[in-house]
Amino acid sequence: MKRFLFLPLFIFLIFPLRAQERPLNIGLSIDEQHSFIGMIISEVFERYGPPRSVASARGIELWQDDVVFHYTGVDFYIYRDRVWQVKFTTTYGISNGEPKASVMLTLGNKAQDMGDHLLLPIAGNNWPLMLRVNLNDAGRVSAIYLFRPDY
Repeated sequence: MKRFLFLPLFIFLIFPLRAQERPLNIGLSIDEQHSFIGMIISEVFERYGPPRSVASARGIELWQDDVVFHYTGVDFYIYRDRVWQVKFTTTYGISNGEPKASVMLTLGNKAQDMGDHLLLPIAGNNWPLMLRVNLNDAGRVSAIYLFRPDY
């Protein structure tokens, strides 16, 4: 009889201890997030382990095809052997689903409003970087990318 009482208590206590996925970029500084760009594949694996999934992304031109490593909260776009673009669910104080007006206030007057997306040039790195915030038809953030515009 005591075993039957112990088993539900054991399951109740152990079940919440399963691994919880949290976004990879949470707690990382902006500089650390910038360091994603230019990493080689082995660095991605060494720092963050194997991806949750892997996919391909077709560009407009045939040479623009990428391999995409999906992690929780971050997707790494790889051309040849280097990360050239990163997709975030949240960065720079903005998150998917936020309204355009809020994002414009957060990014400041250097952000360029292109209608269906916002661009923010980022200086002070080894190479030029650009933050792109895509907007859906309702004017809310649908995707956030950090990328090398010279790639």
